[in-house]
Amino acid sequence: MAATRAEVGAVPTGDRLARTAERLLRVAGDGRVGLMLLVATGLANAVAAFLPAGQALLDGLWYALLLGALALSGVAAVAVRAPAARREWQRPGPVKPGAGALEASLPMGEPEVLLAALARTGYRARLESARGGRWAIHGVRRGWSRFAGMLSHLALVAIVLGAAIGAAFGSESVFTLLPGDQALLDVPSPGFSAAVRLDAFDAEFGPDDRPRRLDTEVTFLRDGTPVREQILRVNEPGDFDGYLVHPWTYGPAARLRVTTLGGSALLDATLPLEEVRDGLPVGSADLPSVGLVLGLALTDPSTNELGVSVLDGSGLVDAARLLPGEAARVGDLEVRFAGFDAWVTFLSRSDPGLWILFGGGALLVVTLAVAFWLPRRRVTIRPAPAGGVRLALRGERFDRPTDELARLTERLGGAT
Repeated sequence: MAATRAEVGAVPTGDRLARTAERLLRVAGDGRVGLMLLVATGLANAVAAFLPAGQALLDGLWYALLLGALALSGVAAVAVRAPAARREWQRPGPVKPGAGALEASLPMGEPEVLLAALARTGYRARLESARGGRWAIHGVRRGWSRFAGMLSHLALVAIVLGAAIGAAFGSESVFTLLPGDQALLDVPSPGFSAAVRLDAFDAEFGPDDRPRRLDTEVTFLRDGTPVREQILRVNEPGDFDGYLVHPWTYGPAARLRVTTLGGSALLDATLPLEEVRDGLPVGSADLPSVGLVLGLALTDPSTNELGVSVLDGSGLVDAARLLPGEAARVGDLEVRFAGFDAWVTFLSRSDPGLWILFGGGALLVVTLAVAFWLPRRRVTIRPAPAGGVRLALRGERFDRPTDELARLTERLGGAT
């Protein structure tokens, strides 16, 4: 029975799916599509950075889909071009004369001898024969470096993706601790227990008042249990449970005990002097049980002198100046100044795209180094109409291999 036209022209479902997938892969790997996705990602991050509530724009599903499309485009670009690069490396093709190609003439030689000489100079070469005694030798050197150029594009995508993922899904917390205090590394959530405790802060300054040493001693905790002690320094943050913890800034804190004249305790704590007024660190504390406010100022840093003032609703009641270890009556209060501690403000940041960003940067450096210092070179040798053979050599766009042409001319000329 003769087959119907529909049966003859039918294409298996698997083949149709394969062809459709290949077309989609080529569209995704097109350079114009990748550029549009890069621009869209950059614009989204720029808008999010300038708007007050811009961070919420990066938390939606559409942004995750945009990042996924960008990653797919970069992978597709490599996947589409890699087979052609591999075929050229394994089976070198002809070099067309013209702009960018260097040419030289050599005495006539046997094709097999020229092929062997070309192979000895580091080229992967093949002999192509045609009817009528016509022949050509095609060779490629460092053909694998073409893959480096492809991977450099993928590295750029990885850098953008890493930065975008960090901006969209990272978190940042700022908190201030006094010695002995602790805080979570992120906003409280069920099951989250990573925390840091400030143990001590030690600083050393030179004659020019510049810090020589800023040591922040901390303990990292999980589920309330100490896990690791560490000293944090400038440019040496802590790393715990995926969070980088930086000592952001610091300042003095005064240890005070305040009582009434009858001996009732009103305050026994360390008060941070977090603000600056007239160039002096200042702070305050409310004493609601007696309707007063306690004002503090580091009046003389050279002697650690602390200015204490008591205020009520009508203004200043009384003031005094104390050195560490001294006590004085200020208004109807007894104030004892034990000494200074330090408060430290920490910056805790979680960045899930950090390693993607660093990995993309490292890949970009390596691939560009390969592309610039180990460029691919292609050569074709054909018989010339006027006698002898004609050599055509082509390097990459940024490479003009004049020295390579002289080397090939010398090596191949000696083999003829």
